[in-house]
Amino acid sequence: MSSRLPPPAMALFGTSADPPTIGHQAILAGLAQRYPMVATWASDNPLKHHGAPLVVRCRLLQAVVDGLKAGIPQGRRLELRQDFSSRHALDSVRAARTCFPKARLLFVVGVDLLPQIPHWYKAPQLLRCCCLVVVPRHNGPPQEPAMARLQAAGAQLEVLPLRIPPVASSQVRQRPDPALVPKELLPLLTSRRLYGFTGHDGRTHDDRQPPKET
Repeated sequence: MSSRLPPPAMALFGTSADPPTIGHQAILAGLAQRYPMVATWASDNPLKHHGAPLVVRCRLLQAVVDGLKAGIPQGRRLELRQDFSSRHALDSVRAARTCFPKARLLFVVGVDLLPQIPHWYKAPQLLRCCCLVVVPRHNGPPQEPAMARLQAAGAQLEVLPLRIPPVASSQVRQRPDPALVPKELLPLLTSRRLYGFTGHDGRTHDDRQPPKET
């Protein structure tokens, strides 16, 4: 009887992190509780106009990772792996496979991206070399048809059993709110005046009260 252990699972979570929100933080925390290894990275999306350069978004995401490490169960790993970053998901998975040849790779995607995946770069190859872990969206549109199409195409799918705060980076870019971003980010956001955060106390320009008349 074989005593070989199953390969360790490694969750791969690339994100624009423009900026990272409490939603990103919740996803990473949930992944770290569920899987023995989690790798994340900041990415450039060719279809988006980003609010900060990639190097800055990478620093912000690193701050989120560092803030979560104290709460990770012993023996589990959560790392920023910027070397996995690519505009193509398949290239990111291949980079992870090179570094972790024995791991079971799980590529994490938001449920709203499922209809797009068949049109991604070399999608059939991507679906053959990893499992897709789907992050649900609170009150989002149902994606059962898209999931069924992917499964018919040979995809392995797992749905992450988490309730993620319904916060998007676009909300922060439109109106900066300290409550929507991890607290670890506020010093960097305010010191560099990123995304409209201008007060060293975490307040934004719109939150400031006008000076009193004397």
